[in-house]
Amino acid sequence: MPIYEYICLDCDKKFDALRSMSEADAPICCEYCQSEHTSRTISLFAAHSEGRVVAGAGNACNTCSTHHCSSCGI
Repeated sequence: MPIYEYICLDCDKKFDALRSMSEADAPICCEYCQSEHTSRTISLFAAHSEGRVVAGAGNACNTCSTHHCSSCGI
């Protein structure tokens, strides 16, 4: 089962939940204030292989680990 990241729209706290894909967008209580006024957020991640960033790196491109790259313009 994947881990999804949620944000509480009442207390602004982020929390993770291990849920099936079919339950990803179903209502979930905030683990801090118990509100059901929550929303799933997009999680950023990075994967490293031989010292290079190879997947989802936020502001960095997928071919290097810098935040400014002449090859992709990021």
